[in-house]
Amino acid sequence: QVQLVESGGGLVQPGGSLRLSCAASGLIFDLATMGWYRRAPGKRHVGWDQQAPGPQRELVAAVTSGGSTNYADSVKGRFTISRDNAKNTVYLQMNDLKPEDTANYYCKADLDGMDSWGRGTLVTVSS
Repeated sequence: QVQLVESGGGLVQPGGSLRLSCAASGLIFDLATMGWYRRAPGKRHVGWDQQAPGPQRELVAAVTSGGSTNYADSVKGRFTISRDNAKNTVYLQMNDLKPEDTANYYCKADLDGMDSWGRGTLVTVSS
């Protein structure tokens, strides 16, 4: 059974930084595309990633097994996704945070067309 456990969320002031982590187990991590998604509290995003299962979430960043990355326009230049295959962990470094980045952040693993989701970690950007 695939398990994804996010950590690193919290309260931060505008302009601050946070690093989210997602520890994965129960899958061949090296082969999976890993992504970070978010959904603002109390809102339902109608994002451009229509394949997300369950409540719609906005794709923030993703990294393939080969290391290719892509980002939402709203976070380019501020967020960096990375993976450590030795630790089965994917990270999201978030810099210059803005109030509009406030959301629940979810980790997703995509392996052979099967998606698995973590339970999320809340990031609140407020002064």
